[in-house]
Amino acid sequence: MSARWSDRQQAMLREMGVTLWLPPQTDAMPLPEAAMSEPAPAPAPPPVRMSRPAAVSTAPNPPSVPRPLAARPSGVAAMDWLALREAVAGCEACGLCRGRQNTVFGVGHAQAQWMIIGEAPGEQEDRQGEPFVGKAGQLLDNMLRAVGLTRAEAGPEQQVYIANVLKCRPPMNRNPEPQEVAQCEPFLKRQVELVAPKLILAMGRFAVQSILQTGEPIGRLRGRVHAYQGVPVVVTYHPAYLLRNPADKARSWDDLCLAREVLRGGGPAPA
Repeated sequence: MSARWSDRQQAMLREMGVTLWLPPQTDAMPLPEAAMSEPAPAPAPPPVRMSRPAAVSTAPNPPSVPRPLAARPSGVAAMDWLALREAVAGCEACGLCRGRQNTVFGVGHAQAQWMIIGEAPGEQEDRQGEPFVGKAGQLLDNMLRAVGLTRAEAGPEQQVYIANVLKCRPPMNRNPEPQEVAQCEPFLKRQVELVAPKLILAMGRFAVQSILQTGEPIGRLRGRVHAYQGVPVVVTYHPAYLLRNPADKARSWDDLCLAREVLRGGGPAPA
């Protein structure tokens, strides 16, 4: 049966009271053939140009170049006390200045008869700017009092002048290097010239070996009188060593007695 009714048939059915259902008429135009075909693929996006990453250097970083050291101040041999102290405070010749807090110049009477020479500043000396402080300094004070001397203000017969071979503290209290001792030696030499002591008491291996220019241990140098810049020298142990080795305090007392005899003119002549 046709899905469509003729006009005559539709009229007859209406007369009979039959309601007709007719498919709706559509005025839609057929889609173009292109619309029913599969959609064309979207055009490919233009290629993205990736920038090449910058080359990463695999070479090791160049080592940092330390600031060049300044030369030791000139004219040390002609300096007075004030100029010498200022020269020591500003010296950067050996490099120890990079880690120091203070230079340790020296203390005592400028014309003392006794001059005590130690090794290098330790942590407390570096902090306070004075040689032989702390427990080692207390022991030194006791040793000096035993022979009638003091570092406190007094006359040149009773007061001593105390200095170190090195004026700056080596890192971690390590042993001084030969070039460091060599850079500081003119300062010490000038101090000895200005004080003009009658006797030098050298305390500790590095002080003794630096002053006497020898590699012999203290044990072989004790009991004899040496010389530095024409001044008699008696050697003994450093107070810090005696704190660790109290049995050697008796030997140090013998050294002090020898120094006192030399100062009085009754000891042996310098070797």
